[in-house]
Amino acid sequence: MLNIQKMMKQAQMVQQKMQEMQERFKEMYVNGQAGDGLVQVEMSCAGVVRSIKINPSIVDASDVETLEDLVIAAVNNASAAKDQQIQESTKSMMEESGLPTNAQLPF
Repeated sequence: MLNIQKMMKQAQMVQQKMQEMQERFKEMYVNGQAGDGLVQVEMSCAGVVRSIKINPSIVDASDVETLEDLVIAAVNNASAAKDQQIQESTKSMMEESGLPTNAQLPF
């Protein structure tokens, strides 16, 4: 019986920490870039793009497709950085909670 109570308490603690982490992710930002920094994206770890900066030197009305590709690449790069930050934060939280770092969480 004691082990079940301990597990329930630990599960509640993890749930609370996960909710806190989700809130912190809204305020944590990562950056992505493409074209050696000619296009830069800032994104929250909740997946919201905060800003996109485009160096004017690559704006060419006759070649919009290249600019579109660079924006997509920069957003994808920021998204990968977001995923990495979430993974690292989750691993740290699980270690602090005494849980195995390879456990599957529902997010």
